[in-house]
Amino acid sequence: MLFSNIRADLSAHGTNRGAQGFWALVVYRYGCWRYTVRPTWLRKVFSLFYHVLYKLVQILTGIELPCEVQIGHHFVIDHFGGIVISGYARFGDHCRIRSGVVVGLKNVDDPCAPQIGNHVDIGTGAKVLGNIRIGNHVVIGANAVVLQDVPDWYVAVGVPAVVKPRRDRPLNAEVGGP
Repeated sequence: MLFSNIRADLSAHGTNRGAQGFWALVVYRYGCWRYTVRPTWLRKVFSLFYHVLYKLVQILTGIELPCEVQIGHHFVIDHFGGIVISGYARFGDHCRIRSGVVVGLKNVDDPCAPQIGNHVDIGTGAKVLGNIRIGNHVVIGANAVVLQDVPDWYVAVGVPAVVKPRRDRPLNAEVGGP
């Protein structure tokens, strides 16, 4: 399972082994896999190695992707630097994020991060914060600050983000209201 996920991540990154987003995902996949190791004493050895790799990738790439995050298939980190993702966040399939993106908590006292659907594209510098749901086929514009739910087939732009229907949605697409 570990190697099949890594092969899929490499494919999603255009088979570019030098992509920093791919590096972060390799360490992420390793971190998830180490929970399956038995006996416990051996898992602790793998965990120590994971924490060293995690910190190394964080320093070299500026990507903070803890193994507690739930991500779907074909998750792509397009550009590196300044990416922080809370361990409470969840991503669906075919999501793409870029540099400067923060997906995390709105308040430290409320450990709830966004739940992001399938086919979501998050632009450079966007901040997606709090206990919110981002629907499927959503585009979040560059530097947007999203603090509210975004329905399927919508776009969120601005500070604070304004939520609007996407112009390019198929005619038969089911859309939710804001």
